Amino acid sequence: MTTNHDAIHGWLLGRIPGGWFTAPAEITVDREEILVVGPLGEPELPPDASDIAASAAREARARRFREETRAARITIAEEARHRFGLHVAWGVTIAGERQLFTTLSVPVMTRLRMAERQVLDTLVDAGVARSRSHALAWCVRLVGRHQGDWIESLRQALTAVESAREQGPSDPPTGSGPTP
Repeated sequence: MTTNHDAIHGWLLGRIPGGWFTAPAEITVDREEILVVGPLGEPELPPDASDIAASAAREARARRFREETRAARITIAEEARHRFGLHVAWGVTIAGERQLFTTLSVPVMTRLRMAERQVLDTLVDAGVARSRSHALAWCVRLVGRHQGDWIESLRQALTAVESAREQGPSDPPTGSGPTP
């Protein structure tokens, strides 16, 4: 985690009102967005409540949290955007289910060869996706879901590289002297 990520985490954990979540929020940062997801407690239900009732109660709990905290979340998001230059999105988890309120959908550009385009076109033609863009997003989600452990090990390796860079020499070479 970079120093800026540490600052974002610390600032948000200090800024989020106590009592919002049952444990510290999970904060994820990328190039465009900060995602804050906090755990909410399970709603109290009678012991004989059905799965449908429990699911509806969890959804209602998340909706209530979203409505009751909207003004404060907007204020925190505006402050964070001013301070860090990133959008802030919010979400909650209840009983292991994750509900995101608002997140950015950021366009990315890529160059694909014919074989790769044919994969996307097949997904579109089969009705799996609405467009090439939707098909590509579907493929990325699929890789993330099925290769999650591998992706996480890559992230950890990158964190170790960032840490090594931060501990490296403080002054870059000036160009004087022989080149290696």
